[in-house]
This record gives sequence, structure tokens and C-alpha cells, in this order.
Amino acid sequence: MTPTQTGMAIGAVLAITWAAFGFWVFVGVAVAIAIGALVGRWVEGRFDPSSLIAAVSGRRSSS
Repeated sequence: MTPTQTGMAIGAVLAITWAAFGFWVFVGVAVAIAIGALVGRWVEGRFDPSSLIAAVSGRRSSS
């Protein structure tokens, strides 16, 4: 799957979850997806916590 297709699939899952179960379940699913992505990057060895913290705090862009 290309990154575009993956993003579309994730967006579809989130939209269906929100429509079927409500906002808080949508938030829970979104958090689970984010945690899964971070774990996947960590397993691949591509996770750098310092760059993530810098990007979240606004000191550096993620691009």
C-alpha cells in the first residue's frame, strides 16, 4: 500500500468509528492508531524520541 492509500484507510476507519460509536470512541481509536504507529517505528528502529519531543514542543518542524 502506498502512504496515500494507508492514510485513506486510516481516515475511513476513524470516520466510520465516529459515525457509528461517537466522539470518545473515535478519540480512543485515534490514540490507539498513534500508539501503534510509534511502536511500529520503534520496532523498525526509526523512532527517535528527542526529535518527537522537539517537534511537539515547537522547537523544530517535523518536515
